[in-house]
Amino acid sequence: MTNFRAFRILEDNGRSQGRFADLTLDDLDVGEVVIKAHYSGVNYKDALAATGAGKVIRRFPCVGGIDVSGVVESSSDARFKAGDAVLVTGYDMGVAHDGGFAEYVRVPADWVVPLPLNLSLFEAMAMGTAGFTAALAIHRLEQNELSPDKGKVIITGATGGVGSLAIQMLSQLGYHVVALTGKENEQEYLKSLGASEILLRGGIDLKSTRPLEKAQWAGALDAVGGDTLAWLARTMLQDGAIASFGNAGGVELHTTVFPFILRGVKLLGVDSAATAMPLRKQLWQRLAVDLKPIKLAQLAHTVPFAQLPEVFPKLLNGETRGRAVVQIAGA
Repeated sequence: MTNFRAFRILEDNGRSQGRFADLTLDDLDVGEVVIKAHYSGVNYKDALAATGAGKVIRRFPCVGGIDVSGVVESSSDARFKAGDAVLVTGYDMGVAHDGGFAEYVRVPADWVVPLPLNLSLFEAMAMGTAGFTAALAIHRLEQNELSPDKGKVIITGATGGVGSLAIQMLSQLGYHVVALTGKENEQEYLKSLGASEILLRGGIDLKSTRPLEKAQWAGALDAVGGDTLAWLARTMLQDGAIASFGNAGGVELHTTVFPFILRGVKLLGVDSAATAMPLRKQLWQRLAVDLKPIKLAQLAHTVPFAQLPEVFPKLLNGETRGRAVVQIAGA
C-alpha cells in the first residue's frame, strides 16, 4: 500500500505536538482489522492530546483521534470482511494505539463495532465518543431509576458535544431538560435542541459552602466537574443521580457527605472508553433508534482533514458548539 496521510502526535521537549505525516501500514500499531477511514470526530480529549494542553498521550509517537468510522479494507478476523461498514470509539485509540486521524486505521478486532442499520458513517461520527458518552450516561441514570416523571434533568457544559447531544436525546425521551451554560448568546441554540429551560452559570453561587441547598434536580449529566459538580451534589432531589464524565472545570471535588447520606444522592462515574462490547453494541443500537437525535445535522459541522489542527484551540477555548466531524475520505 502506498503512503497515506495521518495526524501524528510526537513529544517535543516533554510536550505533545501534533503534525501531519505520510505513513504506511507498517508504521501503524498491530491489529486484525484495517479500516479505510471516512470520518472521525474531534473530542476535548483529542484537543488535549494534540496540543499538549493535557497529559493524555501515553506513548509517542501516536496517531491522534479516539474515534473513526469507515469501511473494512482487510481483516484477519472472521467477524469482519472487506467492505463492512464499521466504527471504533475509545479503548486506547489515539492515546496508546494509533487512532482515527488517518486515512487508514488498524485496530484489534475486539474494538470494532459493526455500523448499525439506520446510521450512516457520517452520523456515527457526528455522535462519536460524545454521543456514546451521552448514551452511556443516560443508561446509567435509567439503571438508577431515573424516568421523566421523577423531575427535571440538568445538563452542564450544554453547548459542548456531549451536552448538545444529550439535550436532544433526553428531550426526545420526554424529559424536562435544563441546560446549564456560561454562554448567554447560545440560549436560542439550546432551546432549538430541546432544552425546556436555560440556566446561566453566572447566576449561580458555585462557591457556596452550604452542605445542602434547594433540591431541584432528579438527574444530572456533568461534563464540567470541580465546583459545578459540587454544586450539583448539594442541589439534587431526594434519591437523585448524577452521571459524571468530564473535568472541563477542574479535577478536584470539594463537597460533604450530606448529599449522599441525607438525600441518597448517587454519583455515577461514566467511562465510555472502557465499556464492554456487549453494552457498547447495545448502546450503538439505541443511538440508531430511540437515542438518535432528530436534529443531528444541526449540531454537527464538517471539517476537511487538512483543517483539523484549527479545531483544537477553538475547542479548548470554549469557542465551539456541537460536534466537529472530520471528513477524511475524499477530503
